Amino acid sequence: MNRAGMSMSIHMSMSRGTTLRSMMVAALAVALSGCMMGPRYERAAAPAATTFKEAAGWKVAEPADALPRGDWWRVFADPALDALLARVDIDNQNLRLAEAQYRQALALAAQSRAGLFPTLSGTLSESRSRSAALPPAPGTAPFSTWATGLTTSWDTDLWGRIRSTIDANDASAQASAADLESARLSARTLLAQNYFSLRVADTQKKLLEDTAEAYRLSLRLTRNRYEAGVAARADIVQAETQLRSTEASAIDLGVQRAQLEHAIAILVGVAPEALTLPVRPLDLVPPGVPLALPSALLERRPDIAAAERRMAAANAQVGVVQSAWFPALTLTGTLGFRSSSFARWFELPSRYWSLGPALAETIFDGGLRDAQKAQAMAAWDASVATYRVTVLGALQQVEDNLAALRILDEESKVQAEAVRLARQSVELTLNQYKAGTVAYLNVVTVQAAALANEIAALGVLGRRLTATVLLIQALGGGWTSADLASPPPRS
Repeated sequence: MNRAGMSMSIHMSMSRGTTLRSMMVAALAVALSGCMMGPRYERAAAPAATTFKEAAGWKVAEPADALPRGDWWRVFADPALDALLARVDIDNQNLRLAEAQYRQALALAAQSRAGLFPTLSGTLSESRSRSAALPPAPGTAPFSTWATGLTTSWDTDLWGRIRSTIDANDASAQASAADLESARLSARTLLAQNYFSLRVADTQKKLLEDTAEAYRLSLRLTRNRYEAGVAARADIVQAETQLRSTEASAIDLGVQRAQLEHAIAILVGVAPEALTLPVRPLDLVPPGVPLALPSALLERRPDIAAAERRMAAANAQVGVVQSAWFPALTLTGTLGFRSSSFARWFELPSRYWSLGPALAETIFDGGLRDAQKAQAMAAWDASVATYRVTVLGALQQVEDNLAALRILDEESKVQAEAVRLARQSVELTLNQYKAGTVAYLNVVTVQAAALANEIAALGVLGRRLTATVLLIQALGGGWTSADLASPPPRS
């Protein structure tokens, strides 16, 4: 018989139990010997790099070294940050959304796995009817029929359609689990960035307040000199202008701090009014982060793992589409009792049963299967491209933040020296002003330069902390692909 033109349904009934059992065993053997039609999955080659361009002089992690694992934020040794990040998993609504999507993917995988087993359904019915008699016969009366039975059906998955679907949904569920980890890492990273920005704002405000206090002393000194007749009125105006400007800058920082505090509240899943962080200046130095090889990113980045798992799902989906070119074999069976007498409903003569395989093949579909296969192949190619783009993006993120940390470390050293010299200049110029050898404008100039350098130094510190957090994120945080749950074995 021509396979491409086959469309048939065979139903057989047997009188001997041994023949029936032989039929069941033979059909089961055929079903279990089915083969998978899809292509064998192999991870597509990713852009390769033996080392990071910006890693010169960087500490490369050895197998015994502790790369950031688990609670990676503890490397900053900040209890307040630890407490905030501990709340992300509990109350962050974006994580709850990602977790719900993961549970949806798990349920879909479980649904497809159920297709490996036969379905069993039961019926119980009672009907009343009257048969027409031609010509009408006297005494023809309505009668009742009682029926009950069990019906079973099993798709033998001869060509692996169900198994390919299971593989696709299992891979999609793993990708969803990796998406959840990506969302968790992103939320924690953003919270840490906002937290350090808030602490930098606290530190800058304290700097401005301390500077304003120093300016008050300068203003008092200038007024005393004016009263003594050795300073001009313009000096007092300059000193007071400088003081008020600094006080205004300190007040203006309140806007930025309030917005950062509100953003942190949203990240921990509470209304802004429910979270208040006390003002506390920053008193830490960016910690060192050991560096793994570029190839380790394939195992440590959840977004790369998600892209790889979606690539596996797309590959399995090709198998699902290809199986449509082959006939489907279904085994069905029915067993029950039917009688027009309620009293004799469950007697042996009222028993009925049927058993039979059904083999079906599509003869003509107007090119539907060709189009579905083309779509599946295009989806596979897209998933490969997405995977490679994700790997390239990961390499770029690591390089970017390595470069930022290296350059900012050099800048911080130069900026620290600039701060030291600016403070020394203020001290010398103020002494000269007291001695009457320079005008107060010189004091204003060097004090403004000193404040600008102090603020610049704080800015560099904040950028170093942000780059450290982003580098840890680029390295995958504390996650590895080994944390992905393996799908349950097929029964």
